[in-house]
Parts: sequence; C-alpha cells; structure tokens
Amino acid sequence: MAERLNVSFFVDEDLCFGCGACIALCPTNALELSSRLAIVDQDSCTYCNYCVPSCPVFALSIESESK
Repeated sequence: MAERLNVSFFVDEDLCFGCGACIALCPTNALELSSRLAIVDQDSCTYCNYCVPSCPVFALSIESESK
C-alpha cells in the first residue's frame, strides 16, 4: 500500500458553483458533483493536481495537513 501523504484536497464551498471542469480531468475519478458542488473522495485522490488549475473560480486546493 502506498504511503499516505500529509496533504488533503479542499473544495471552497463558497466559491465552487458546480461547473464540473475538474471532474473530467481526475484520472482516479475521485471527484463528483453533488448539489452543484465538487466533492472529493480523499481515499481515491492521488493529489496529482490536474484539476486545480482547471477551476475557473480557484475553488480547489491541495494543502498540507496540520499536525
């Protein structure tokens, strides 16, 4: 099993409007739309960063987890 990175994928719910641009770019299908909001499955996400630059409102980010 791959070592878990100390990062998490975040969706800013105040900015995301459910355009779906990120969904098509996710190679692991870790993103889905629910009630016009991108939702991430953290266990499936590989933090590849393909989706982050596709967001037209900068609602997506990959950030270090605080310990």
